[in-house]
Amino acid sequence: MASLTTSAIVCAVRAHGEHGAILRALTAEAGLVAGYVRGGRSRRVRPILIPGNLVALELRARTEEQLGGATVELLESRAPLLAEPLAAAAIDWATSLTAATLPENQPYPALYSALSAVLDAIGVASSARQWALALGRYELLLLAELGYGLDLSECVVTGSTGDIAFVSPKSGGAVSAAAAAGYETRLLRLPPFMRHDDPDEAAPDSTMADILDFLAITGHFLARDVFDGRNRDLLVVRERLVSRLGRAVA
Repeated sequence: MASLTTSAIVCAVRAHGEHGAILRALTAEAGLVAGYVRGGRSRRVRPILIPGNLVALELRARTEEQLGGATVELLESRAPLLAEPLAAAAIDWATSLTAATLPENQPYPALYSALSAVLDAIGVASSARQWALALGRYELLLLAELGYGLDLSECVVTGSTGDIAFVSPKSGGAVSAAAAAGYETRLLRLPPFMRHDDPDEAAPDSTMADILDFLAITGHFLARDVFDGRNRDLLVVRERLVSRLGRAVA
């Protein structure tokens, strides 16, 4: 019998039968896993199975291919954050993105750490600017982990490493300001902190407008490469979130 006992981030929950629910959760060692939670729609368990919550998960299955039975205990509730519309929209998008795009039972420890960081930031950040940056980094990492990483090290036109200012929406490569002259409107603006040798060091000085440019880049490549025209409803969730963040700039 295959078994797993670990902490996990609830990413998606679907009702199954009269009383049960199918849980999809992200773990550090096994990646995205699924299991049937008996009584998952009950008054006691339902508040535990809220996307974004951190749970102690025990998953047991007779074979690797079988949907196992899951039991959960709450470790950290993020339900209070759902009372704030912007935070709720961010949690909804981050967890739904994870559940919809990652293959099951493949470990992505870096993504587990990054998603944890996003959820922690939403809980403690004094402004949306701080967690929105963490969200963009999570999207960028997810693109890379799925094989769609962006190469921003040098200009795809000239090969230069200086004056990088844009990203090509076709190739995903960086474009210098000189090479982009006359074509700026066809390119995606690279925010200043992403042009820095150490983006983490430059990021604290970034504005919400810079972060929206960052999210425009990750959003473009998520829609094109990861979703490829599918799951339009999920992309609408992201569009609403970015729109709300945009109103914060205005």
